[in-house]
Amino acid sequence: EMADLIEERTGARPGQPGGVYNINPRVDDIPDEFGYRFDSVTLIATGRSKEAASGCFCPENVLLRRLLKHIIVERDEVVVVDMEAGIEHLTRGTASAVDAFIVVVEPGQRSIQTAHTVKEMALGLGIKKVYVVANKVRNASDVEFIRSHIPGITLAGTLGFSHDIMEADIKGLPPYEVAPSLLREIIKIKETIEGDIAD
Repeated sequence: EMADLIEERTGARPGQPGGVYNINPRVDDIPDEFGYRFDSVTLIATGRSKEAASGCFCPENVLLRRLLKHIIVERDEVVVVDMEAGIEHLTRGTASAVDAFIVVVEPGQRSIQTAHTVKEMALGLGIKKVYVVANKVRNASDVEFIRSHIPGITLAGTLGFSHDIMEADIKGLPPYEVAPSLLREIIKIKETIEGDIAD
C-alpha cells in the first residue's frame, strides 16, 4: 500500500500500465525501518489484496520478491512467512531459497489436493522439506483421513477444532489466551520440524 515507497524504489507508480521499472530495488533498510519490533521478533505485513480493476501489480511484486529474498537469504535470521491460502507465491517464485514449507490442511479433499500441489511446486523450486499440519481436526478419524491421503509428506502435528478459538477470533483476542492447549500443540509441531530439518 506504500505507493510512494514502491515508486521510489522501482521507478514505477503502482497501478500505472506499462513502463519500465527497476527489477532489483533496494530493500535492505525496509525490515528495520518499517517492521514492528516486539522483543526479538520483527513483524512485516507485506500488503493486502488489491481492489478490483486497480491496475498492474508488477512493481509491488518486484519489491516483495526482492524483499523476501533479502530477508531469507541475506540476513542471518529465522524467517517465518505466513502466506495466504493458495499457491500464488510459489508460481511467482517469491518462496525460493527457503528450508521448508508447512502446509496447513483441514479434513477435506480440496485441502488435501492443495497440499499435493504445493508439494510438487515446492520440489520444483528446490524446497525438499514439505510438512503438513492438520488443522481443525475433530477426532482420530480426521487425523487418519489426512494421514492416509498425504503419502510422501510428513505430518508434523495436529491442531484440534476448538470453539474457544472461534470465540477468540470474534473477540479479537490471541487464540492462545483462550486455548492454552493450542500453544502446547504448536510447540510440539515446532520441535518435530526442527528435529527433522536438523537430521
